[in-house]
Amino acid sequence: DRLSGCLDEINLEFVEREATPKLLMKLSIQLHLAGLSLSNTVSFLEVFGVERVRSTVHNWVHKADLQPESGRSPNHVAVDETVIWLDDEQYWLYAAVDPESNDLLHTQLEPTTNNALADRFFVALRDKHDIDDTTVLVDGSASLQRACRKHDLDFRYERHGNRNSVERVFREIKRRTTCFSNCFSNADA
Repeated sequence: DRLSGCLDEINLEFVEREATPKLLMKLSIQLHLAGLSLSNTVSFLEVFGVERVRSTVHNWVHKADLQPESGRSPNHVAVDETVIWLDDEQYWLYAAVDPESNDLLHTQLEPTTNNALADRFFVALRDKHDIDDTTVLVDGSASLQRACRKHDLDFRYERHGNRNSVERVFREIKRRTTCFSNCFSNADA
């Protein structure tokens, strides 16, 4: 749907000097808005002999006052909870990830885990994103499955596959919080 728009609708009045043909600029903006990554959009330009960096395409999209529609209504959302340690204190991190883009859609940090907190997590996730027609991928967490049922969300138990995206995000968050909590021990969680 986002590719079907007319290229003439993209306003390039912000262009000060025309180092890139306007048609390729508009097409690049449209491809990125349709979901093509900045790297792949730059590779597309190279096919036409135009070498640009990702930040250039990002600036075109930003200056044209257009943004990609990422994460608002994903097909699947991987949801999980994990324990992270900050200094010597244990916290529960809830997270929702779009497995197609690996975008972190929502997080919530809590000192414990229970059904009420899982419910609150889904309320906040639904406020931010349209997930009513989305399949939520969960592991064996009883509180997350119960919250999906309570909010009448379509969910599927999955240990691997698309749920691996949330596990990759958790692995990176744990790596970073371990490094940062040792360096910034005076900061609150």
